Order: sequence, then C-alpha cells, then structure tokens
Amino acid sequence: MALTGIEIFKLLPKTNCGECGVPTCLAFAMSLAAGKAELSACPYVSDEAKSKLEEASAPPIRPVVIGSGENKIKVGGETVLFRHEKRFENPPGLAILISDAMDDAEVDARLERFKNLQYERVGLKLRPELAAIKCESNDAGKYKALVTKVTQNSDAAIILMSEDAAMLAAALEVCAENKPLLYAVTKDNIDAVTALAKEKACPVAVKADGIDDLIELTTKLEQSGIKDMVIDSGARSLRQTFEDQVMIRRAALQKKLRPLGYPTIILANEMSDDPLKEAMIAAAFIAKYGGIIVMSDFQGETLFPLLVMRMNVFTDPQRPLATTEGIYKIGNTNQDSPVLITSNFSLTYFIVSGEMENSRIPSYLLVKDTEGLSVMTAWAAGKFGADTIGTFVKKCGITDEIKHRKLIIPGYIAIESGGLEEELPDWQIMVGPREGAHIPAYLKAFKA
Repeated sequence: MALTGIEIFKLLPKTNCGECGVPTCLAFAMSLAAGKAELSACPYVSDEAKSKLEEASAPPIRPVVIGSGENKIKVGGETVLFRHEKRFENPPGLAILISDAMDDAEVDARLERFKNLQYERVGLKLRPELAAIKCESNDAGKYKALVTKVTQNSDAAIILMSEDAAMLAAALEVCAENKPLLYAVTKDNIDAVTALAKEKACPVAVKADGIDDLIELTTKLEQSGIKDMVIDSGARSLRQTFEDQVMIRRAALQKKLRPLGYPTIILANEMSDDPLKEAMIAAAFIAKYGGIIVMSDFQGETLFPLLVMRMNVFTDPQRPLATTEGIYKIGNTNQDSPVLITSNFSLTYFIVSGEMENSRIPSYLLVKDTEGLSVMTAWAAGKFGADTIGTFVKKCGITDEIKHRKLIIPGYIAIESGGLEEELPDWQIMVGPREGAHIPAYLKAFKA
C-alpha cells in the first residue's frame, strides 16, 4: 500500500464509531495499511476519500477476471512474495489444451476429463477451471465450431489462443459474452487485438520476447485503455521461466513497476513432451507465481496432486484449513454403528476418517467445530472440553441415527471422560486410541 497508516487516517471520518470492527479510526487506518482490513468496512468514508484510498490500496498485481457468471475465475491480486508474510490471494487457474487440429473423439475425451476430474476434499470442490482453445488450422469456420462445442459442452472459462486477430474475431462471435482471455497480444498484432478486446470488453494475454519487450507492450496497452491483462514473458525453459516469474513478482511488489503488475500465464504444455515432467513444471509454478497454467491434457494421477497442492499453498497460513462441523457417515452405517468424535482440523479429520475406512467397520464420525484447531490444541484452548462436546452431541442429531448411547473420544482428551459423563448422563463415554493408526484395531475390538 502506497499510503502509511497516518496518511490513511487523515482521509477517514474520525468518528470512532467502531462499526468497522475496530474501536477507533486510527486502529482501522493501521489495519488498512497492513492489508488486514477492507475499505468497504467503513460506512462513513467520503466518496473523495474512497477514490484516493482505493487507488492507493489497489494490489500491486492487478486482479483479472476471466469468464462470466458462475464460470468466472479471478487471478492476480497478490500482495506478498512469500506466503508466510500474509497469504496468497487467488489460486492459479489450471487449463486443459484443446486444439482445432484434434479429431472429434479427442476433443470429446478431453471435455469429458475436464468434466469428470473433480474431487471433494475438506468440504471443498477441487477442479480445473479453464479450457485453452488453440487455433492451429488457420480456418476461421473450424475454429469457431470448436469454440462453440467447448462452450456448449462444458462450464470452463475460455482462453482463445491465436495470434491472428481474424481467428479471435471469429471465435468471439460465439463466445464474447463468456468474456474469454484473448491469447495473445504481440508486437505484430497489438492494434488489431487491442481493438477486439476493447470492443468486446475481454481481458488479453500479452506475449513478449523477454521482460523488456513485455514492459513495452503492457505500457502501450495501458495507454490505449486496456487494464485487464495477463502477461507471458515468452520463456519456455523451466529455468528461464522461473527466473522471469520471480523477477516479475519482485518488480511489481518491491519496485512498484506498474507495467509488470499483472498475473502471469505459464504454458507448461510447451515446456515438455513428458506428462509427468509437465506436471512437475506446473507444480513449480503453482508455488512460484503462475496466475494461469496451461497443460497439454489432464490425467487424474497428475491433476489431483496439483489440485491438492494448490489448495494447500493458497490456504491462509493464519487460518487453519477446517472441515465443516457435522455428522459424517463412514461406510454403510446403521443404528448399531460406533460413534467417534474429533476436532475439525482438516488433517485430523482426514487421518481419522481414513483409518475408520481402513477398519471396514461402518461408523459415525462427529466433527466438532474447534476453529480449525487440532484435538490437543483445541482442548488446551477450551474449545474441545466436556461442556462444548456435550452440548454438540445433544444438538447435532446423532441420537436420531443410533439406538445405542456410546461415544468414543480421542485418547488425548481422556481426562474429559468424567466431565462428559456428567454432561451426557445417558451415554457411556469410551476412551479411544491416541494415534489414528490404532483406530482400526480399536473399532474391530469394539465391534467384537
């Protein structure tokens, strides 16, 4: 942020109303300066001050939206070099390549993989978001037909890939309302593609031949009124691309170099013919600053790890990843199935639920909201004790699912068993194992 806390304070109404969530305007100004608050939280800031503050508080890397409606994806908006400083804001979009040089069967297969390779994890849906539709035939009719097919048979946000403005114009006839990313503006076609982008209000990707060329192109586009850009330095080796990504991010954040303050696009599909190596390249740029990563194809064995990695890298390090509170059925449960309880720290949930599945004994897992803290941490913080567990068990609805009254608690909070017997007098409190690996043996003995 360009303004200091005191400079921001001078522009605030100084009412100290507390409606923003902090007690004073000075405290709110300091939070704004540190990037820990949003200007919209202040209901009384004047329009003039809002204009100045919004400009000053704009992220050094511009956020860019690709697509429309529910299918849109937001990239960029980053404010830090390292995740531990604050957090990374917007996960990179993953794109599958579809070309008009492919036959119908291959196009259909890729659309099917795009549709089906989606996963549920920690209550979140993990999936790719984009289809990069490449024109290789130089046939406007063929390219237009492919774009129509992709838009009608998938919910992907679209990247139109051609350096020929005529091909892009043909494709936009059938997908302009989808607000696709136009890839790419180059020094040879800048006028034609810029005109298209302005006419259809679409974001553009800028493809250059090195950082200096990139700065020249983005500066021209800015002067022509184009604001929504994604940038490509043109490098296609892992080493040079990596160096360019770091240089671009540092220049935008530390040097405030506006012409490089845009999310980047990585064409991993052009950096290797080996699918496994391509996945490794994609992983490198999920961690190091890629805004969009285009892959030649999606396969479950490589896509799933990339999606999980992306989720982990873009989780706020100050807010643990948490599972939704509730009752989880592991297997084909019935009224006699065991009932276990744990905290909603996602890692704990996955370990416990995984070991419950390994036992092959259908069971209920009660997940108590502990604000994402693990069992011991939540217990020490007073968020996973007898009183809170007892209240949760009474209200969660588990009594409607079972006819017994036996509750298995984690071994690490065995000390709470006495208190739980008082909170839940109709229940038998059983102390389970301390380690998740011992859950299968425990459940088998319990069932026996």
